Amino acid sequence: MSNSKAKIMSRPETREKLMKVIFLLAALSSILALFLIMYFIFGAGIPFVKEYGLKEFLFGQVWSPVNKPQQYGIWPMIVGSVIITIGAALVGTPIGILCAVYLSFYAKGKLKYFFQSAVSLMASVPSIIYGFFALQLMVPISRALFGGTGMNIITASVLLGIMILPTIVSISESSLNAVPNRYYQGSVALGATKEISIFKTMIPAAKSGILSSVILGIGRAIGETMAVYMVAGNQPRLPKSLTSGVRTLTTNIVLEMAYAGVEHRQALIATAMVLFIFILVINFLFFLVKRRDRHE
Repeated sequence: MSNSKAKIMSRPETREKLMKVIFLLAALSSILALFLIMYFIFGAGIPFVKEYGLKEFLFGQVWSPVNKPQQYGIWPMIVGSVIITIGAALVGTPIGILCAVYLSFYAKGKLKYFFQSAVSLMASVPSIIYGFFALQLMVPISRALFGGTGMNIITASVLLGIMILPTIVSISESSLNAVPNRYYQGSVALGATKEISIFKTMIPAAKSGILSSVILGIGRAIGETMAVYMVAGNQPRLPKSLTSGVRTLTTNIVLEMAYAGVEHRQALIATAMVLFIFILVINFLFFLVKRRDRHE
């Protein structure tokens, strides 16, 4: 009798241990995938950078893989990626935060559900659709306003600003909703208006989460490919103005990987390594923000 009870008691424990192993293997597989990516990118990129020269690769201003001698300077692509990403953040951040404020404090009932559903739908739209939208609507407007082809930094920045809105809105809204309501009630009780209570009390209290949303939005923007490829102009040279066409790191890889030779392919992988380092820095900043938030 006692042996049968022991067997019955051990079944849940055995099942729990089995599930624990399964969960551990799932976690390890994710980490393994990350290390495999890093091994491939850095394993192929570092030897090329050593051979070609770090300074010449990062700060060279000529990208000409088909001419003799071949040149692989990615500085124009780095500048293009940074400028477009900053432009996207300038466009998307204020709109996203204001939208999150509206959803948290003003929208009610079916209207709130409609806006939340629309934001979620924006997050699921493929980037190629955003690219077609910009090509048909934003590029002609930019051409009429600024001249040229309409494919320039301004168009790409506005498009990416729209694309990062779901990230900023959803995380910022969650951060605002997580702030205790007594903060708002206390501010109103002291005589502050609703708007002052929101902007002087609630938003500062949720600043870490809002900043995290902006950082993640920047990470989305700098890694975007297809939409930028369709509207940025794809010119591998330093831009002279905001109406100039540029090429980003991601579009440079997509455009040339199909026909790249051995050395050319190594240069593109090294470009991917630089992009990967940018993403690592952005995620490290996100980690620091969340860590500070936990300590506060």
